Amino acid sequence: MRQYIVSREFPLPRIQTGAVLGNSYLGVLVWGGEDTLNVSFGCSALWDHRGGMEWSPKQNLEDIHAALLRNDVDAIKEMFRADTEDVPGQPRRPSLIPVGRAVLRLKAGRTLRRFELRVTDGLLSVFCAGPGGEEEKLEFRLDMERKGELICRGKIDSFEIKDSWTLSKGALESVSIPAPERISRPDGEGFVNALPADEGFGLFCSRRGNELSFRFARNRDMEVLKREFLGSAPLDWGALEKENTRWWNAYWQSVPETRLDNPDLEELYFYGLYKFGAMTDPSGWPAGLQGPWLEDDGFPPWSGDYHFNINIEMCYWPAFRANRPENLKPVFKMLTDWLPKLRRNAKYFVGIDDGIMLPHAVDDRGTCMGGFWAGCIDHACAAWMVQMMYDYCDYYSDEKYLREVVFDFMKGVMRVFQEMLVRKEDGALELPVSISPEYRGSAMNAWGANSSFQLAAIRRLAENLIAAAGILGEACDPFWQEVLDKLPAACICGDKEPEADPRIVWQEGGPEIGLWRGVVLEESHRHHSHLAGICPFDTIDLEDPAWAEIIANTRRRWIDRGMGQWSGWSMPWASMLHSRLDGPESAELMLEIFKHTFTNEGGGTLHDSTYKGFTLMGEWGRREIMQMDGAMGSVAAIQDMFVQSRRGVLHVGAGIPKRWHDSSVRAMPAPGGFRVSCRFDRGKCFELEIAATRDNTLFLKLPPPEKAWLLPGKAEQLPGGKIRVFLKKGETLALKSC
Repeated sequence: MRQYIVSREFPLPRIQTGAVLGNSYLGVLVWGGEDTLNVSFGCSALWDHRGGMEWSPKQNLEDIHAALLRNDVDAIKEMFRADTEDVPGQPRRPSLIPVGRAVLRLKAGRTLRRFELRVTDGLLSVFCAGPGGEEEKLEFRLDMERKGELICRGKIDSFEIKDSWTLSKGALESVSIPAPERISRPDGEGFVNALPADEGFGLFCSRRGNELSFRFARNRDMEVLKREFLGSAPLDWGALEKENTRWWNAYWQSVPETRLDNPDLEELYFYGLYKFGAMTDPSGWPAGLQGPWLEDDGFPPWSGDYHFNINIEMCYWPAFRANRPENLKPVFKMLTDWLPKLRRNAKYFVGIDDGIMLPHAVDDRGTCMGGFWAGCIDHACAAWMVQMMYDYCDYYSDEKYLREVVFDFMKGVMRVFQEMLVRKEDGALELPVSISPEYRGSAMNAWGANSSFQLAAIRRLAENLIAAAGILGEACDPFWQEVLDKLPAACICGDKEPEADPRIVWQEGGPEIGLWRGVVLEESHRHHSHLAGICPFDTIDLEDPAWAEIIANTRRRWIDRGMGQWSGWSMPWASMLHSRLDGPESAELMLEIFKHTFTNEGGGTLHDSTYKGFTLMGEWGRREIMQMDGAMGSVAAIQDMFVQSRRGVLHVGAGIPKRWHDSSVRAMPAPGGFRVSCRFDRGKCFELEIAATRDNTLFLKLPPPEKAWLLPGKAEQLPGGKIRVFLKKGETLALKSC
């Protein structure tokens, strides 16, 4: 990979404006101004596991449905109360907790100027102006393998270690976390902090000449932790530099070489891929909403938990086309480790022993956060994650994992849907109790029959189960085909004949995709969930004439309702939708808006807008909320511009704007075990090669060529500008334009 540097100017006045270092366990944010540089530490595994809601017999679907029908708010609240609700000194829900901060003071007359982060090898350089205007620098490297070690070299005047218990100004104390114990030796200082129910932690810094060695560690025994810190030796800059260079070289060599013709998207892509490697490496901890980059002065937003109604999926989307399959394994393992709990959830919810149910918000042990009833019963969360498990097997031809893990997991998820569905008198299947993520929040009308989001999730699961059974030589459950035959692909609202004027067609009652029965998109909403049959579940054939009017009406209403209540992560999802709806320029615009509106001055990616006037998700004046979903979703949306699949047909370059010059990708993974290389200029494809990593039949939508495609004899032409060709493992289809 060519050298790529992210640079920002100081002051960077808030924690989440800082430059980031991470190793999928420890997260470091470097920020500050004038003569003070702050180094904030977070850890993606530092959980206080108290609180939350263990699923029990009272959270059963029959009683939930009955309470919703009678509009019984109190009953619903009681069903989903956290187990520690209103218990003094106890947290209501589990949460990641902050670590602490190092405050570095520059020598007299020095002022911070800028940072440069070299993403190719993880070197962070902080530049400052000396007394005579000369430039000096501090350099930072984080250990990618041993996880708890950071080294800084350069001239500083002094340093101080601040603990999160003090920085939080009573927040940790309010939930009975004890005060830390300060420790020191002549060349260093730090603290150790016990936790009420979990391993304690500590942070220590020592100085040798112009080098600072930082160590974060955990232990249940504070005496052992103190001895470890007080007896620690200085870190070796040279050794760490070699390790960083080796680690990042291996990472970038695995990622497909990509060229973009848009500087804003280029930074989103390469800084995003750097952050992806830094937060999801398989040797570390599964990434939650903020990865390891937590604030050091209080609890993180939404506990920093695992939100499975889009956020965690989006955090891991880049892995598939970045050729980083192993980065998916920690989150998959976390899910399979939870199997006893997920089966117990299903038992209590629908009364079966062979089901799997995953609530939308949980800690790293699968404990439900509780409270938000609509999220707790959102079973598409499980379907979405198991779709990603299946997609991993498809992209990377891992039949062993499909057989040993994924197939049974898919069957367990479908069994819960099977119990939730009912058969109507005409034989059709219906989902009587369903939600669309966060639409109407947790109000008593935040539900209905046949949510389009849930229908798409169920049908994608059925298709994947049938495909997996074929691969594995296993028998299909007849119910899976029944889902495809008798369950609607979406909830269609409106039955009037459309008017000729396309501006009012949906206003006059033309058919469109609704949220659920009788409810169309009434207002701007951050979840584009009713469109999930287009992306990510890909259950609607956009080229089927029967869908043309429905999709057109749905798209118009979506555009009309606008972006006034969108969050940061809404933008990359919208970009992916536009890529599929023949809107590559709009796909680009969504990402440009994201960078301009939902990133701060340091490049941190935000849930809320950075300024007022664009969306209500910037009008509340609440604390800055950094999340990694939008950053990773932007990477995936850019990948989507080059390579995407629609109903089993590979589309190459469908999201590349026609104005781009010389954009290309090399060996980008695609569904079916293919690898795509292509080059585009001004909307035309000049080079296209597709290599097979296993025996498979390729269905390809031909992109616009420079002149005309010269097809090999074995390529069968299909209607709609498609071809079909069988490729053996190791074979490459190289198309020429002539």
